[in-house]
Amino acid sequence: MSRENLGQGGNVVAEAEVDQATSAPITPRAPPSIAPSPLVVSAPPSQFHSPSLSRSPLLTSADHPAGATKTPNTSRPPQSTAPSPLIVSAPPSQFHSPSLSRSPFLTSADHPAGATKTPNRSRPASRFITPLGSPLRKALRLTKLDPHDAWLPITESRNGNAYYAAFHTLCSGIGIQALVLPVAFTVLGWAWGVICLTLAFIWQLYTLYLLVQLHENYETGIRYSRYMQLASATFGNKLSKLLATFPILYLSGGTCVALIVVGGSTCKMLYQTLCGCADQPLTTVEWYLVFTCGAVVLSQLPNLNSIAGVSLIGAITAVGYCTLMWVVSVSKGRLPNVSYAPVKANSDVARVFELLNALGIIAFAFRGHNLVLEIQATMPSSEKHPSRVPMWRGVKVAYVIVAMCLFPLAIAGYWAYGRAIPANGGMLAAIYAFHSRDVARSVLGLMSFFVIVNALSSFQIYGMPMFDDMESQYTQRFKKPCPWWLRVIIRAMFGYGVFFVAVAIPFLSSMAGLIGAISLPVTLAHPCFMWLKFKKPKKYGPIWWLNWTLGLSGMGLSAVLSAAGVYVIIDTGIKLSFFKPQ
Repeated sequence: MSRENLGQGGNVVAEAEVDQATSAPITPRAPPSIAPSPLVVSAPPSQFHSPSLSRSPLLTSADHPAGATKTPNTSRPPQSTAPSPLIVSAPPSQFHSPSLSRSPFLTSADHPAGATKTPNRSRPASRFITPLGSPLRKALRLTKLDPHDAWLPITESRNGNAYYAAFHTLCSGIGIQALVLPVAFTVLGWAWGVICLTLAFIWQLYTLYLLVQLHENYETGIRYSRYMQLASATFGNKLSKLLATFPILYLSGGTCVALIVVGGSTCKMLYQTLCGCADQPLTTVEWYLVFTCGAVVLSQLPNLNSIAGVSLIGAITAVGYCTLMWVVSVSKGRLPNVSYAPVKANSDVARVFELLNALGIIAFAFRGHNLVLEIQATMPSSEKHPSRVPMWRGVKVAYVIVAMCLFPLAIAGYWAYGRAIPANGGMLAAIYAFHSRDVARSVLGLMSFFVIVNALSSFQIYGMPMFDDMESQYTQRFKKPCPWWLRVIIRAMFGYGVFFVAVAIPFLSSMAGLIGAISLPVTLAHPCFMWLKFKKPKKYGPIWWLNWTLGLSGMGLSAVLSAAGVYVIIDTGIKLSFFKPQ
C-alpha cells in the first residue's frame, strides 16, 4: 500500500477517535415506541463514504442488497431496556490484531477492557480489512528480521546511518588499482582516456543506484542484505552459483590477498625510506606476515557497524595518498622530453588487446558493488523511513569524493609522466622512481604510511562478507550464534589463509586481468538484469532499453576482456615462482 493510502487510513482512524464521544460504534437502544429502527452500521458517520468501506461486506448482505431500501430491524423487543452488545468494526478474526488491540473502540464505560466481547451474529463474518490494517501489517512484515540475521556480523547491528554508509563506501571505493589509471591513458590518449573514464564512472554509479533501490522489496517484505541473496532471487539458485559465486568470492577473498601483497610490500618500502639503508632485517614474506598480523587483530571487531571508525580512517588515508601523489607530481612538473603519443603495437591484434587492457584498467578502478547491499543492511528500515534514502545520500557524498580523487590522479599522472609511467605500480612506483631524491623523505614516508593504513582498513570491509558466510554455516547447523572464541578462530584462520595464498601464489597478480574480467558483471551487468526482473519497466520503454543495453554490454565487455587476459598470459607468459614473492 502506498504512503498516500497509509496517510488516508491514519486520518480516518484519527477522525474516528476524535468523534468517539458522539459516534461510538455501540448499537443504540430501542426507543419506547414501535417506530422502526434504522440500520446500525459499525463505523462512525465520518467513515460512511470512505473508499475502503464503500465496498465493505458489512454494508451489504443477502438481506440488505446495495441498492435496496434498508428493512427496519423488528427482531428486537420494542420495550427492552437491556444494553446492546458492543459491535466492533472488524470481523472476529481481527479482534486480537496488533493494530486493533489498543483501539478505543474496544473499551467504553459500559464495556470495560476485561469484558467478554459478543460477536455480532446478525451479520455474516467477512474478511473486511480496516483502512489501517494493511499498511501496518506490511510495515511489520518489512521490519521483521530472520532470527539468524541477528547472529551474523553483517546484520547483527542495524543502527547504521548515512555517515556510516559514506565511510564504508568511500573506503571500499578507492583502492590501489586506481593508481594505474594513467597507464590506460598511455594507450587511449588524452581524449579517449577522459571519455572512457567519465563513461565508466557514470555507468557504475547508475548500477550502484539500482542496487540501492533493489535492497527492499515492499511487495514481499524482504530485505536482500547480501549480494548473493539478490542474485539467487533474480537468476535462481543454480544459475546464481554459476554467475555470481566465484566473482563475489574473488572480489572479497582475492582482494584481501592483493591487499596483503600491497600492504606488505609498502611496509618494506616505508622501512627503506625512513631508515635510508639498503639492508633489510626482514624478508618479503616476513613483511607480509607483519601486515597480516595487524589485519587479523583488527578483524576481531564484531560486526560491520563496529568498523565504521576503521572505514573512516581508511577513507581519510585513501583521499590523503591520492591527493599527495597528484600534488607532488604536478608540483615537480613534467619529465624532460615527456611524450603523450599513444603506444603503438607491432600488429593489429596486439593493438586490439592493448585497447581492451586499457578499458579493463578503467573498469577495474571502480569497485565495491559487491558490498553495497551489505552496507545498506546495517540500517534500520520501515515503509515510512526506508533505508534507501540515507544509503543513497551517503553514496552520493562518497562518490563525489571518489571523483575528486580519481580524475585528478589519472589526468595529473599522465600529464607528469606520459608514456614513462611504470605499468606495475603506477603512480606510487613513478614517484619513487623519478622523485625519490628531490621529494622530502617525510612526504614519501607519509604517502607509504597512508597506503598501509588504507590497506588494513579495506581488508576489514572486504573480509566481512567472508566472515559472515563462514559464521552462517555454524548458525544454520547449531541454531545459535557463534561463541566469541570460535569467531576469533574463524577470522584468524581466514587472515592467515589468505596470507598463505599470497605467499604460495605470488604470480596471482599476473592473472588479475583475467580474473577481474570474469568478475566485472557484478559491477556493470548484473544490477541491470536484477532491475528488469523485479521492477518490470514498461516493455520497449526507455528504461527497458537502457538496462538491456547496459546489461548485455557489460556481459560482452567481460567476455572480450577475458579473451584479452588469456592472450596476455599466452603472449607474455607467467613465471611460476611458488613460495618466492619478490
